[in-house]
Amino acid sequence: MSLSSYLTAFWLGILVSISPCPLATNIAAVSYTARRINDGRGILIEGLFYTLGRIFFYLALTTFFLVSVSSMPIVSHFLQKWFPMIVGPVLIITGMFLLELLSVNFPELPLKTSLLEKTAKIPYLGSFFLGIIFAASFCPVSAAIYFGSFLPLLAGKSSGLPLAVIFGVATGLVVLIFAIAAALGSKAVSSLFKKTSSIEKVTRIFTGSTLIILGIYLSITTIWNF
Repeated sequence: MSLSSYLTAFWLGILVSISPCPLATNIAAVSYTARRINDGRGILIEGLFYTLGRIFFYLALTTFFLVSVSSMPIVSHFLQKWFPMIVGPVLIITGMFLLELLSVNFPELPLKTSLLEKTAKIPYLGSFFLGIIFAASFCPVSAAIYFGSFLPLLAGKSSGLPLAVIFGVATGLVVLIFAIAAALGSKAVSSLFKKTSSIEKVTRIFTGSTLIILGIYLSITTIWNF
């Protein structure tokens, strides 16, 4: 598997982690942990378990899709035949989501605040489950990146599980950074949040524009060769 595939998976995960919706939930998780635990080492460990939860979710979801495709010859044959033709439009649509030209309201998970608080209070394991829960709470941007860019990245790969791990690590990397900031103090968290928010807009516009250009190029070349 090429280095570019790993770098792309990592970049897509970073983009998910700094997108407004996931970023807000990540900060909420770290802030809650910081209030509950006073020592910096404990906050870092909780942040690590939260990240492991996100990795587990994306690894399990990716495994589900890979196994489903491989176990259904009809689906596998369809993707092998038509995937080159649909990947271009998929990338264009994903880019439009990133540029906020398109928007879809995803149903929220029916989770009560009390349940989340009770889960979070369980040492370490609670943070692990919070990571799973928040990773499963797709918003338009994170869903567009995962389903529209990450899954197409796995096409033709013998195994996409290492890429899923890299993707999951990247989605939780910002959490670990915020956990370090939380250990240093609330002012550090506030400053880091402002910097991350400004970076998010630039990276989202850059990635969205790149995906649209790449999608148009792939669509034209596919039609031309067809």
